[in-house]
Amino acid sequence: MHDYIRIYMSKRICAVTMVRNDEFFLRKWVAYYGAELGRENLYVYLDGTDQPLPDWCPEVNVMARERVPGLVAAADRGRIDFLSSQAADLLDRYDMVIGTDVDEFLVVDPALGTGLADFLSSLPPRTSYSGLGIDVGQHTELESEIDAARPFLQQRRHAVLSTRYSKASVITKPISWGSGFHRIRNGNFHIVKNLYLFHFGCVDLKRLEARFSDKDKLATGWSRHLKKRAKTIFTVSSSKARNWERWIPFARRVQNTVRPPYAWNKPAMFNLKIVVSIPERFKDIV
Repeated sequence: MHDYIRIYMSKRICAVTMVRNDEFFLRKWVAYYGAELGRENLYVYLDGTDQPLPDWCPEVNVMARERVPGLVAAADRGRIDFLSSQAADLLDRYDMVIGTDVDEFLVVDPALGTGLADFLSSLPPRTSYSGLGIDVGQHTELESEIDAARPFLQQRRHAVLSTRYSKASVITKPISWGSGFHRIRNGNFHIVKNLYLFHFGCVDLKRLEARFSDKDKLATGWSRHLKKRAKTIFTVSSSKARNWERWIPFARRVQNTVRPPYAWNKPAMFNLKIVVSIPERFKDIV
């Protein structure tokens, strides 16, 4: 076992994301993945040359490119095609590429006592790996406005087990991601035990309401998408939270097996809305 782990300890891993006007999450993304992988192994693409390059992360590879045109669906396809191409180039230098939105964090269960790079390096060979989707939401009756200076999971303790965020986040070969990293085209996915994708887009109701009024977002058709996100806050605020240790294995088994009839390479879970309490051991990670 020790020899097996040692073989994979040398894996070279980088992370990529694309962002537009969202320094709030970008700072958190850089801090987290920089600590796990090294800031020199982060690649941030700004969606639009009208955005200034951040001066607070000089070690990170940050590039502004022409904005991807179109409404939400078309722009999403344009962005993911660009990121798939960049990831393919990076795989000439790296063994693995992590691709996430800027509000998503791939986390190893802290009970294992190992970092993200070592954990991924020890996995058996596959084209892609997924973490179980954990959609964190503000419980409006119990939790106040988010404080960006503190870890999110010290302030948010409830989440929906979400098929939407069980994404094909890690790749080892050039592939074409589906929009939003939700799948790899013409390929299956595998949700890895003890690996989670925490999504924080619903972490704060006031921030979400501010996005509703963002003219840039509204002009490109985001209002429906943002309203869908608000449902996570309603769900965690109105549902009884269940035990993490009991329901996580169930969700992983189901999502690794069940597929929706319209997309065989995406996970499904019978449309169940399972809210769980996030264990204390996660509170200092993100």
